[in-house]
Amino acid sequence: QVQLVESGGGLVQAGGSLRLSCAASGRTFSSYPMAWVRQAPGKEREFVAAITSGGVTGYADSVKGRFTISRDNAKNTEYLQMNSLKPEDTAVYYCAASRLYGLRYRISEYAYWGQGTQVTVST
Repeated sequence: QVQLVESGGGLVQAGGSLRLSCAASGRTFSSYPMAWVRQAPGKEREFVAAITSGGVTGYADSVKGRFTISRDNAKNTEYLQMNSLKPEDTAVYYCAASRLYGLRYRISEYAYWGQGTQVTVST
């Protein structure tokens, strides 16, 4: 079982930056592929970025070149560095962990979820 707690959300102006963190409990954190998923008001959850246990990363086209996902297995923590933020990045951002190996792009493949953290980008 893995429990996930996000932090770092907030209000930022367009063009600004934020770093989200996801603290995980459980001794096997390092073996889980992790991801960030977001949900804007009135929209379905959307894949943002993923990282394997070995550090291989993948991104949605909408954030490629602006967002960076990383993890520190010693601290049981996952991060999402968000630069050049746009108003359309406004959403609740969720941390997720999968029980399947490899880079996972499908939201349905993630079994564990945090409670989410709000990111609001103003014009």
